[in-house]
Amino acid sequence: MDKPESAIQAVAAKERDRLLDPIDRISEILFGLIMAVTIVGSISVATAGHEDLHSIMIAALGCNLAWGLVDAVMYLIRTATERSRNRALSRRIVDADLDSAHRLIVGVLPDHVAALAGPDEIEGMRRRLLGLKLHERATLQPRDYLEAAGIFLLVVIATFPVVLPFLLMNDAVRALRVSQAVTLAMLFMAGFALGRHAEHAKPILTGVLMAVFGAVLIGVVKALGG
Repeated sequence: MDKPESAIQAVAAKERDRLLDPIDRISEILFGLIMAVTIVGSISVATAGHEDLHSIMIAALGCNLAWGLVDAVMYLIRTATERSRNRALSRRIVDADLDSAHRLIVGVLPDHVAALAGPDEIEGMRRRLLGLKLHERATLQPRDYLEAAGIFLLVVIATFPVVLPFLLMNDAVRALRVSQAVTLAMLFMAGFALGRHAEHAKPILTGVLMAVFGAVLIGVVKALGG
């Protein structure tokens, strides 16, 4: 085996070892950031007269704890549903005649993959399915629960930079401005990372667009009374 092929396999193995792919990780951080800044902005009016920084912090953290839990549970439900559906489809393919099995396989392939797959590739997929033991593994595996826990942690951890100014400052209005600036900076970094992962020519532009999106969201929150 030549070195380029070995390097490709090593990269693929590394990707499989990650609990969540980059898009999932960045998406969960974005969700956490947006949720936190929305809650902080919404509560600021109710607490501005009292400068109840503790209430702001608890509300933002509590909301993201709840959102992180819901997101993690929904990830498990989505994974179990998709895996059960795929197993049912696999059984249909295994039990079908040759032509029907080929049609079923082509029907579930993405269009760009189906356009490239010829009869030999389709038949190879069918034969591989025949050799699989579809009932031996549980629908949800330990790795799935680890990934759900990772989703929960990402959503919650994204909250802390947003609420930190309220822990360090006594002026609620100033803390809110700093919190919003921190959020925009984190949105830019998340957008930049997303652009790099997508191999955009200008990932900085992706970061700027994500920060602009955050600024628009903050503006909407203010317009609605936040």
